[in-house]
Amino acid sequence: MIEDDDQWWSPDNSTNPQPKPDAAAADPPPQTSSPSFDLVLENVLENVLCFLTSRHDRSAASLVCRSWFRAEAQTRVELFIGNCYAVSPARVIDRFPRIRAVVLKGKPRFADFNLVPIGWGAGFSPWVAAMAATYPWLEKICLKRMTVADADLFLLASSLPCFRDLCLICCDGLTTAGLAAVAENCRYIRSLDLIENDVEDDESEVVDWISRFPPGTTCLESLVFDCVGCAVNFEALEALVGRSPSLWRLRVNDHISVGRLCRLMSRAPQLTHLGTGSFSSFEEEGDFQNSLDSAFNTFKSLVCLSGFRDPVLEYLPAIYPVCANLTSLNFSYAIITPEQLSPIISSCHNLQTFWVLDAVGDEGLEMVAATCKKLRELRVFPLDATEDSEGYVSDIGLVAISEGCRKLQSILYFCQSMTNSAVVTMSKNCQDLVIFRLCIMGRHRPDHVTREPMDEGFGAIVKNCRKLTRLAVSGLLTDKAFSYIGKYGKSVRTLSVGFAGNSDLGLRYVLEGCPNLQKLEIRDCPFGDAGLVSGIHHYYNMRFFWMSSCKITLKGCNEVARRLPRMVVEVIRDQPEDNCDSVEKFYMYRSLDGPRNDAPSFVNIL
Repeated sequence: MIEDDDQWWSPDNSTNPQPKPDAAAADPPPQTSSPSFDLVLENVLENVLCFLTSRHDRSAASLVCRSWFRAEAQTRVELFIGNCYAVSPARVIDRFPRIRAVVLKGKPRFADFNLVPIGWGAGFSPWVAAMAATYPWLEKICLKRMTVADADLFLLASSLPCFRDLCLICCDGLTTAGLAAVAENCRYIRSLDLIENDVEDDESEVVDWISRFPPGTTCLESLVFDCVGCAVNFEALEALVGRSPSLWRLRVNDHISVGRLCRLMSRAPQLTHLGTGSFSSFEEEGDFQNSLDSAFNTFKSLVCLSGFRDPVLEYLPAIYPVCANLTSLNFSYAIITPEQLSPIISSCHNLQTFWVLDAVGDEGLEMVAATCKKLRELRVFPLDATEDSEGYVSDIGLVAISEGCRKLQSILYFCQSMTNSAVVTMSKNCQDLVIFRLCIMGRHRPDHVTREPMDEGFGAIVKNCRKLTRLAVSGLLTDKAFSYIGKYGKSVRTLSVGFAGNSDLGLRYVLEGCPNLQKLEIRDCPFGDAGLVSGIHHYYNMRFFWMSSCKITLKGCNEVARRLPRMVVEVIRDQPEDNCDSVEKFYMYRSLDGPRNDAPSFVNIL
């Protein structure tokens, strides 16, 4: 839904509650004053509303009366659409005539784990066709989990003469041909950021997109292509960097060696954000240790460092001179031992964001806790994500972080074992947590010391961390854990659950107890039709609800669809010929325009 963060009351115990009004695209409130007065008021409001930058504040303002509704629409220049199927392009264009920037999201987040079948939908084509014809002044588009065809990028680049910023996150369908169209035709491009997209061309079809940027000085400020799987024309890249004096962010792919990285750094000493690429040398290039040392010694403005996709660890000392200024460091691709991390992290006193593989072990996390007192976000990814893998981090590392990094606001922590005591300690030491995602990779694993369920640990998190808006739970959990979430998780907006719970009562606790819940993702849990139906009163207030490999049936899904006609209920089959009553994948979301018309054969819209 376009405005997904506003709070609405819904009728209690109603079997068929009414949908909450959508501030961005719903019908306007009833007329309350004379036309002449409205005209004067709208003129005043348009000047006042220009100072409202929060989409939530603007949404609230648009619901006051018809005049405010019209004035807000006329002054809106930025649009956020959390689900591309929640509203049609036609409705958006009719409602907002002056949009200059659009954020559009597509597939459910579980698509990142290959749980959404290929070809499910979320195509960008209808959106770009509508916007290209209506918003010729459009400057910025950010897409997440959308299918973006090269033809879409051709149309965008040829139809939007003022276009400046393109950000694609976790998208698929595009190739270097589409990137070439953007580079060549968007002459005022300011940022081209490709983040975790699937950009893989056949070797014979790769297009030299880097050389398509116009000659002369560019407006480029940000260029991110670390996800592009093919090599780029390095000479063209070096020239592009050299004639982009405003470039502050550059993240290259793993086809860029340290020798080439040094040359890029010498061309752009103004960079503040750098993605290093492979951080290794090609055999024919020789050793670049001295050049690398010199490059980083002169890079005094660097605050964000990432890349290291295939690093030669002997080159790591080269980054020591910039560590003291870093606020963000990403080692999520580098296998680094505690000994190798120590001299780096010991200088990172200003670090606020740190991503790392669990190869650093509990010892490495203890070093982080001892030094990084300003840390706000920590992500610890698994070197081996299989269930029976050897875990490198545990409750010891989590406790160390909680004791040393008291300003922590967001944590993603993959591990093989955990204790309630460690999670309780974190809940007491880091009460400013907004995001807590603990992923115990082995299924149904209890507290590895007491062998008790992990109920008390997660209960402490929702009880003590009052600012918590996003929670992911794992390990052995009973319905008691969900009772805690329902009782104390009043601010939780996004909840992800896997391999947990005893019965439908657990799901009921959450749906009845979390009034601000917007996004609910559940997989491999024993929840069935009774649990599903228990949330009827709340579903109109949610952006989406995903369930897979649970115990719901087609009968239960049909019941929800019947009682909530303004919700779209999709049943997704892994096999087109699968006609059994059990439902493998269930996806429900709000929509102002009803069911979509591009559903593939394996999607049944109830």
